[in-house]
Amino acid sequence: MAAAWVRLCALVLIGFSSTSALAQDKTPTAIVVGGGLAGLTAAYELQNKGWQVTLLEAKAGMGGRSGLATSEWIGNGKAQPVLNQYLDRFKLETLPAPEFVRTPGYLIDGEYFSAADLAVKQPATAEALKRYEKTLDDLARSIDDPLNPQANSTLFALDQINVSNWLDRLQLPATARQLINQQIRSRYDEPSRLSLLYFAQQTRVYRGVSDRDLRAARLPGGSPVLAQAFVKQLKTIKTNAPVTAIVQDKDGVTVKVGAVGYRADYLVMAVPLRALAKIQMTPGLDNQHMAAIKGTNYGWRDQILLKFKQPVWESRARMSGEIFSNTGLGMLWIEPALKGGANVVINLSGDNARLLQAFGDKQMADQVLIRLHAFYPKARGAFTGYEVKRYSADPGTGGAYLAYGPGQISKYWRLWERPLQRISFAGEHTDALYPGTLEGALRSGQRAAGQVQDLLAGKSFDPVKAVPAAAAAATGAAAAKGGFFSNLFGGGDKAAKADSAPAKDEPVKAKDAEPAKPGFFSRLFGGAEEPAAKPAPVAKPAEVAPVAPAPAPAPVVAPVPEPAAKPAPVKPAASKAAPAKHAPAHKPAAKSEAAKKAENKPAQAKKAPAKAEPVKKPAASSQG
Repeated sequence: MAAAWVRLCALVLIGFSSTSALAQDKTPTAIVVGGGLAGLTAAYELQNKGWQVTLLEAKAGMGGRSGLATSEWIGNGKAQPVLNQYLDRFKLETLPAPEFVRTPGYLIDGEYFSAADLAVKQPATAEALKRYEKTLDDLARSIDDPLNPQANSTLFALDQINVSNWLDRLQLPATARQLINQQIRSRYDEPSRLSLLYFAQQTRVYRGVSDRDLRAARLPGGSPVLAQAFVKQLKTIKTNAPVTAIVQDKDGVTVKVGAVGYRADYLVMAVPLRALAKIQMTPGLDNQHMAAIKGTNYGWRDQILLKFKQPVWESRARMSGEIFSNTGLGMLWIEPALKGGANVVINLSGDNARLLQAFGDKQMADQVLIRLHAFYPKARGAFTGYEVKRYSADPGTGGAYLAYGPGQISKYWRLWERPLQRISFAGEHTDALYPGTLEGALRSGQRAAGQVQDLLAGKSFDPVKAVPAAAAAATGAAAAKGGFFSNLFGGGDKAAKADSAPAKDEPVKAKDAEPAKPGFFSRLFGGAEEPAAKPAPVAKPAEVAPVAPAPAPAPVVAPVPEPAAKPAPVKPAASKAAPAKHAPAHKPAAKSEAAKKAENKPAQAKKAPAKAEPVKKPAASSQG
């Protein structure tokens, strides 16, 4: 009897130990929401670590915000290290970039100029561009750590100023200001909508990286080729699967697609903020995250591809790379077509893209062709067709890519880098160093995959804390001392005093009122720019208390509940997705007071070599 009892106890103990071993050997599971390059990267990295991964994509195809270009200019290992690692891993072939495309070009009043041409034929414009680059580089140099740009109260104050206001104080000649506005729109958004601190931080990231590094090679087929290389590696992908609800509990995450539920241990959310707003989450996001979804600025983009049976511009210029125009043709570049002929790809960005919502695709393409034909008389005869991508009209993105507006770094900086319970976030908008780029999307996917593994291992992440708005209180005193702001705007004591105003959290006001504007297309494609649009007043940075850890979610009961009333989807003035950072031209002063003063009083430019400007990859900017 005693022997039988001992055997029974042994069997029970063996059963318990076997169950424990099975639990330890269980394959961890993850769901990735979003089939852009960020989501693809996260799914690929987790699967490589032995996870069972299901990727859900709302649209029919994978790859996220890819552009119309049939190839992309990409950077070398110095400019885009993660991208180059994946290209090597998947054995994707690239072609070396010709030397003439590795620095920007300019199309001024219908005439093409290389940087060297500009210095000889338009020395005043070339000098003004150098002065702008030098002042911008000085500003970037003041940021020691690009991961902590608002490290002190003086730098914190820059987040309350918009870039247009800063440019006004540089008193640039009209043509130079037009080209600079165009460049900033193309890579970020309208200068009046862009935080000066964010602009400086991005310049700091790319400081020491030359234009030649950023356009070192061409990737035939563009970012969709890389996306397909990831797709081939993944085992479980479900397209046409828009997620409507997510429920977290103590044991896992349930994701609902229509009436179908998917269950996993952890989740990677790799969708743009506007798409995230349409998903019902239980427990819900806190106020800070909800405010970030609705309030974070996205750059705007529309893209036109004009097709020609043969190049019509060879006699005038070997146009390629990035070309910035003062006549509103947008940021454009030329590329060979896959089936012969040639294509002109034009990015219209910023307020121009916003205004284009009122025009049909054919009308927009016709107007661009008319302007191109004026410069190149054979254009209309060689024209064979067009394609248009309205990134701005994509309800899932609400914009092209993240571009922090004034005051937004103070509220939302690196907010999406930390997981919330069992969810980790990915996407170009979650990368602090390379937002809005292919590199940023890939980096964010790697980070999110690593965080999910850390969560499985039991690591806890600190709750996200907002930057205390009180940090701005000391700004007035710091700025009043002059020095920093004096150097920042290239002025004397008066400039320093003027610049100290935003540091006290006062609304930033435009220097000059905007006169009546001519017709849309004359502004978009014709003559000199009108004065820069008056920037909206910058609201005081609200004081946000540190966010407490979210309460533990209640267990999920049997069937997945139908989502409660969804938070109203955010309605951007028009939505969009985007590829590269390039754009049209919205123009500054046709002869503003600043420009007149500049003509009478030579700018005090320091004769230091201009540093490389922050350049965001062209169509390579397909983020996920």
